[in-house]
Amino acid sequence: MAGTFKFELVSPERLLLSAEVTEVVIPGSEGYLTVLAGHAPLMTTIIPGKLTVKTADGKSDAYVVFGGFADITPEGCSLLAESALHIDEVSRADIAARIAHARQLVDDASSNEHRTKAEQFLHQLTTVEGSILPA
Repeated sequence: MAGTFKFELVSPERLLLSAEVTEVVIPGSEGYLTVLAGHAPLMTTIIPGKLTVKTADGKSDAYVVFGGFADITPEGCSLLAESALHIDEVSRADIAARIAHARQLVDDASSNEHRTKAEQFLHQLTTVEGSILPA
């Protein structure tokens, strides 16, 4: 059996998950990354995307995260999300509202740098929409 480690997924609203897991796939800013027991220490920012967890009993579960950061150590992983939902809680209306807000951020950008960051965030949200919600 693969080694387990402690994983916690926390948003400002609540603790979504605290469990012994064998694997977590995180949407990191440099691409998706798989965390296993004994992983080298790492901190990474999180982009909007799907987070997948495999628990110690072999079951898989998924969440959608909207930014934040992850702290990974050989003993565990904590992901502090700006916002997070269980995959079953994600609605088309919620994603549409987030995309509308991101579009407003693009329109209201006060500099090229802010506009570029807002456009990247908008792109990330539309990617999440396309990959999470059925057509």
